[in-house]
Amino acid sequence: MKPSHNRITRRLAGVTLGLTASALAALPLAAQAEETIRLTVGSSHPTTIPWVGMIPGVFIPEVNRILAEDGRYKIAWTEAYAGQLYGANATLTSVRDGIADIGWVFSYLEGSRMPLSQISAYTPFTTGDPELMLDVMNDLVRSEPALANEWEGNGVVFLGATASDTYDLYTNFPVDSLDDFNGRRISAPGVLGVWLNPVEATPVDGTLASYYTDIQTGVSEGVVSLATGILPARVYEVAPYITKVNMGVVFSGGIGINQDRYNSLPEVVQDALMQAGSLYSTAHGQDLAKRYQSAIEEMLLIGARQNPPVQVFELSDAQRQAWIDAMPDLADQWVERNEARGLPAKELLSTYMNAMRERGFEPERAWDR
Repeated sequence: MKPSHNRITRRLAGVTLGLTASALAALPLAAQAEETIRLTVGSSHPTTIPWVGMIPGVFIPEVNRILAEDGRYKIAWTEAYAGQLYGANATLTSVRDGIADIGWVFSYLEGSRMPLSQISAYTPFTTGDPELMLDVMNDLVRSEPALANEWEGNGVVFLGATASDTYDLYTNFPVDSLDDFNGRRISAPGVLGVWLNPVEATPVDGTLASYYTDIQTGVSEGVVSLATGILPARVYEVAPYITKVNMGVVFSGGIGINQDRYNSLPEVVQDALMQAGSLYSTAHGQDLAKRYQSAIEEMLLIGARQNPPVQVFELSDAQRQAWIDAMPDLADQWVERNEARGLPAKELLSTYMNAMRERGFEPERAWDR
């Protein structure tokens, strides 16, 4: 007895479905449908600032690369830099509140919410090596609970650290000795104003976004700042006298993601963000190490055509040591203030300084001794 037409049709359909399912299963993940996840990333500073430029230049491409290899998800990015979503005084809260899903957190200006993250600001002249600083701080934020809590407790997941190149002074007056700073108004970001105590300059709170106008309008007569920031911000046009002090590299914050948004993401996307954050931080350190001297040289080249031209003065070893020796005991003050709040600042200071030594570097000033 021959099978009916309907039975043959059903059998063929079943074979076809089975073949289709097998074929789909055999396809590589990248060939299957991707789910699109929308994320907003922002910063208070423009992409001309190196550590911000590396967000679209390194971080985002690396996330995209990792997810493309996996094939299940892709990110539709909304990018908003240069204060489009939030200013420099609201970097932490803006990521915490979801104004941006991911953003650069400027820990300098978050002293009340992130007091332990200020450790490098209270230990100047520790190291001028940005790669060393980033290696130490990436490790400590991930391994020291009290430091990690300054991110997690504020609803932000830490992805990767940022640092500065070493700090120098840029002024609208020439400098021959430390005495030339006496009584001068010098802009500095947040707590870095205390670094001026030994030269008896008057600190004026400011950021890279305000320095040019502050000097131009007479609010200040110079800045404590970074070659890699001064060059793109063109502050050398109004402060052409560069005094190389090498006050040290500091931990400036890092990239973070809103904790609720992070928790809502698939594990593979979370892993991609973490891996990209680590790569971003490593690339950032390597970039800073190269950029410092080239930025000084470029300012000299470009600034040779202006009046007065850009000029560089370097403190002698004796003058620089005099500045270091005259520093008030900032680390002890920082420890005492934070221990009174129940924070393990003394232990963290020791861990931080020893982390430098364990990597083969002896701090120029042993703030823990």
